[in-house]
Amino acid sequence: MDQNALIQFLPLVLIFIVFYFLLIRPQQKKQKDHRTMLDALRRGDRIVTGGGLLGTVSKVVSPEEVEVDLAPNVRVRVLRSTISSVLSKPDPAATREAVKERDIAKEAREKEPARRAADKVQ
Repeated sequence: MDQNALIQFLPLVLIFIVFYFLLIRPQQKKQKDHRTMLDALRRGDRIVTGGGLLGTVSKVVSPEEVEVDLAPNVRVRVLRSTISSVLSKPDPAATREAVKERDIAKEAREKEPARRAADKVQ
């Protein structure tokens, strides 16, 4: 009788094992990776919120909140748990290069009116 009961429960045990390896374990790994990503948030990270808003982390307010720049002069406080993904981490060298290029372009724009005026005089 005991062997018959064991044979009846064997399919249930096998189903649980399959569910564990195909559903439960991957979900736990995904949650752990997401938690690690949220703990590693830093200023300058490009993020996507759960609502689909794109922004840049401007300040880490607390372990639960971050301040996000959505557009120029638009800052919002967002719960970390609502951040769905990090698009890119800031690269310090690339940031310095971008600032340098922006400054060069700004200088060129400032010199352009003077150059046009000098061309008209000649």
